[in-house]
Amino acid sequence: MPENIKKMNITDRFIKYVGFETTSDENQSQTPSTHGQMIFSKYLAEELKNIGLQEVELDANGYLMATLPANTDKHLPVIGFIAHVDTSPDSSGKNIKPSLIKNYNGKDILLNKEKNIVLQTSLYPEILKYTGQDIIVTDGTTLLGADDKAGVAAIVQAMEFLLSNPDIKHGKVRIGFTPDEEIGRGADFFDVQKFNADWAYTIDGGEIGELEYENFNAAGAKVIFKGLNVHPGYAFGKMKNSMRIAAKFVKMLPENETPEQTEGYQGFYHLTNISGDVETTTLSYIIRDHDRNHFEQRKNQIQLLVNEINTEFGEGTAILEMRDQYYNMREKIEPVMHVVENVEKAMLELNIKPNVKPIRGGTDGARLSFMDLPCPNIFAGGINFHSRFEYLPVQSMEKAKDLIIRIIENIAK
Repeated sequence: MPENIKKMNITDRFIKYVGFETTSDENQSQTPSTHGQMIFSKYLAEELKNIGLQEVELDANGYLMATLPANTDKHLPVIGFIAHVDTSPDSSGKNIKPSLIKNYNGKDILLNKEKNIVLQTSLYPEILKYTGQDIIVTDGTTLLGADDKAGVAAIVQAMEFLLSNPDIKHGKVRIGFTPDEEIGRGADFFDVQKFNADWAYTIDGGEIGELEYENFNAAGAKVIFKGLNVHPGYAFGKMKNSMRIAAKFVKMLPENETPEQTEGYQGFYHLTNISGDVETTTLSYIIRDHDRNHFEQRKNQIQLLVNEINTEFGEGTAILEMRDQYYNMREKIEPVMHVVENVEKAMLELNIKPNVKPIRGGTDGARLSFMDLPCPNIFAGGINFHSRFEYLPVQSMEKAKDLIIRIIENIAK
């Protein structure tokens, strides 16, 4: 690493990163979807060059790749570590004001005195597990951005450490930072051939110990209902209220198969948006299931209900637009389970209890695995993602950094 570069600790690095506004926007068609992501990626590109990484390339779509060259003559596999630079549009990512609470005392945290916003342990009891640790929180008006800037920080910190400690032997390592993961487009323009790794890991999980190689099969569905507006005083036998028809459709889906009533391997239908008037109403859904057959059944159920609406109210009343988004990576990981076993071994060596579980969501790694880059997901440390009450135990992010280093070390051994 160049000697004139001042090292930054992982906490300062993360806090620096969340100062960049990188909220992605699904309503924009360009990649990256927002300019702030490119600004941050340009900063990261210069940082990666400064710490001594090679082959640092940022393309026009905001995909940043770099190389930690091998420092051994041994023939070793090339592995990669990937994180995303965008933050979720579910909560504001503008003017994030992080605070570092040292030696957390296990009590409620006053995030914002002026607005009386409190992170209550009664609502978020898992925070008590981190009593005595250092925790980064928000001011209660924005998300924090640990999803996934904690992952970015862990990767950069690990690379800086290895460059500063050339006595630790390792093979070639590839780094990738992607845009627009939060809106499902993070792998759209990822060049797997250019990345040229044998396998990779996304550092995009939550609590310490999380290791995931199963995720939902996912689809997005938009149902557009067409009505007919007539003056209500003369509407008898003529008006066709698209909002009422849409409401009937919502009730036709299983009421107990929603995100708030399912867990583990259970799938769901999730109504994410309603907009409309008498003439036209649009319902937006996401459809999720770990089991591929059940996933296809869920999509078929949506189509059958659309057909029922058209039978009752006339052909063309309901129009379905549906597309698959990603699939369960398990089928691509199981033939190469050593990529998971490597992580479990490294965790145990670092006294981290592996928490292998299915992702109730998706990551870039899911799509990359189907692009012939096996890519399980590893924790970055953040909790309450996408929320104003998101927080990050610093020691968890540090452990993510340590785990990256240990994985690279073990493969060289």
